[in-house]
Amino acid sequence: MSTANLDTIDRKILRYLIRNARMPFLEIARECGISGAAIHQRIRKLHEAGVILGSHLIVDPKTMGFDVCAHISITLKDPQLLKQTVEHLKDVPEIVECHFITGKGNILVKLYCVDNEHLMRTLFDGILRIPGVVSTETNISLQEVFQRQVNVDFIEE
Repeated sequence: MSTANLDTIDRKILRYLIRNARMPFLEIARECGISGAAIHQRIRKLHEAGVILGSHLIVDPKTMGFDVCAHISITLKDPQLLKQTVEHLKDVPEIVECHFITGKGNILVKLYCVDNEHLMRTLFDGILRIPGVVSTETNISLQEVFQRQVNVDFIEE
């Protein structure tokens, strides 16, 4: 995928939307000094270019009873099983993120469970039963300190 050419106004629009995805377009237009129609057009182009992938509601898993957050590195018998394994991992509802990685393991997943017993069942009855999975290494997150989007200020014009 190629890098999108973002001008100063595009980056300014992204800064506002990253801080508050529900900010009214007319308010963004006023802040940027351009028309509401121009904001709509620019945001549509950012979507089409794949810069904006969508917007979503963020729910705190702990308030819903998911007290365990874990990152699990998965090692496969054969790296050619990557795509097939990911399809199986999509069926594990506890998994919220999945990454191909370098280093120890082939895949890294992030998941939320109610408690350690739930985590153990997810590992033994779910992940470790996927054909080709040789081993896992689990790191339990004690506390998420912060979460953020990419900083658009680092993008050069």
